[in-house]
Parts: sequence; structure tokens; C-alpha cells
Amino acid sequence: MSSQFTVWLAAARLRTLPLSVAGIITGNAIAFEGDRFSLDIFILSLITAIAFQIISNFANDYGDGIKGTDNKDRLGPERTLQQGLLTAKALKKGIYITSILAMILAIALVYVALGKDQLAVSIFFFLLAIAAVWAAIKYTVGLRAYGYSGLGDLFVFLFFGWVSVIGAYYLQSKTIDSTALFLGTAIGLMSVGVLNLNNMRDIDNDKNLKKHTLAVLMGSQKAKRYHYFLIIVSGVFLYLGIGSSLVMKHPFSLLILFPLLFDLFQVNKIKEPKGFDPLLKSLALSTFSISLVLFIIFSIFK
Repeated sequence: MSSQFTVWLAAARLRTLPLSVAGIITGNAIAFEGDRFSLDIFILSLITAIAFQIISNFANDYGDGIKGTDNKDRLGPERTLQQGLLTAKALKKGIYITSILAMILAIALVYVALGKDQLAVSIFFFLLAIAAVWAAIKYTVGLRAYGYSGLGDLFVFLFFGWVSVIGAYYLQSKTIDSTALFLGTAIGLMSVGVLNLNNMRDIDNDKNLKKHTLAVLMGSQKAKRYHYFLIIVSGVFLYLGIGSSLVMKHPFSLLILFPLLFDLFQVNKIKEPKGFDPLLKSLALSTFSISLVLFIIFSIFK
């Protein structure tokens, strides 16, 4: 029993979960600054985001596994289906069960945050939850999986950035402002940076198997320049989100940009695809850490 639980835990890929909640933490940080913060909504938002990420991880394992993308030539860690630890049927069942649980959590979150008074907005968030389940699954599953046609970056930006940050902020505050838009853009671009590192690592194997990620479509050198663009622009929006007035009063807040500069420096040194692998974890944890620092900044200097 314990060994089976360990296998499912491996399939859930716990190391990916911090990035999945970075946007939620950021959106709630902005709400905290404006004294529009509910701990219940915050906790439900975190759990719901984690559920959606686990769906995505199960589906990614399943989709890449049955397509043969996860093979001996892939440079990343071996997946559960690839190793024969779970069958395709078991993973498919796991996707169904986790999707149902995620939808229940999403409905509970919307009800707690919006109640019965904002029916139209509640319906919108319910449809958004359905779209999130669809996006989590269709990244690698099916004949027209968008992760195989260069659209993965767009969906990661939308769901890890704007949907997570602006959505979390709205559920707390019932409004939208420029800070949520700026920081949603920053977190979204950083998240795309994580995906791009993954795609640059797997570029040769993906090219051979006709998985047309943006890295494959652009080629190694342009993918690297694209990464610089993502990180630099995310830094600009991070600065805009913090606010120039806060930076003027507390210049040390600019230290929040240091992990992004470190990423640029490290990526520039990489010559071989396998070298990008450790940077995946580094940028994902940096994005998560930045969201925590934002929470601290907005709670102390509100």
C-alpha cells in the first residue's frame, strides 16, 4: 500500500507544486495589502491550484508516455508510465478522479468567495475552472495536444500568470487593478521561462519525435534569446507591480530582482541541452520565492 502511494506521489511530481501556487500567493499578497484578505479563500485557492497542477502532471505523464515522447533519449527524470510503475489505464483513472476533486474544490472556492450574490461572475469562474481542467489535460493528451504545436507557452502564461494572480486577487477583493495585471504578467512570464528551460533541455528528443515546442520551432539560439526576453520583461513588470514609490522609499526591495539576474547569468553559460535541467528547479523555486517575498513586502509596507 505504501509503495503504491509512493508511486502516485512520484506521478504527482511534488517538485512542480511550488510554481503552481506562486500566482495564487502573489494575488493574495496584493489583496492583503489592501486589507481585503480572507484566510479561508487563500487556503482553498492554494489547494485548488495544487489539484489542477496534479491533473496536469498525471496527464503529461500519460500523454507523453503513450506517444513515446518519454523515452531513453529524454534528458529529464523518468516518469512513472515510462518506468512501468503505473499503467496507462491507471493514470487515466487518476486524471478522472483528480479532475472531479479539482472541480469540487473550485466550486467550493467560488461559493466561499462570491456566495450567491454574484451569479454571473460565479458562472464565469466555474467556466474558467472547466477551461483549466481542459488545459491541464490537453497539453499532451490527444491528437491535437497544444503542447505539441507550440502553444504551451501561451497557456502557461495565461493560467500560471493572469488567471492565477488576477483570479486570486479578484476572489479576495471583488475588483481588478493594475498591480494585479503587472504582477500577473511577471509571474506568467517567469513560468513560461521554466517551460522554455524544459523545452531547451528536451529540444533534440522533441525534434526527433515531432513535438513542436517553441524551442524546437525557433532553434537553440533563438530559444535562448527568447528566454532572455521572458526574464528581462518579467523583471520590468515585477518592478512596475511593486511600484516606484515603494522602491524609492525602500531601495532594498529591488533585491527581489536578483534571482532573475542569476537565471540570466546561468542560462548564458549553458552550452549543451542537459545543462538546462538543474536550472528548471532553480527558476521554479525562484518564482515561488519571489511570490513569498511579495507577500512579505505588501504585508509590511502596506
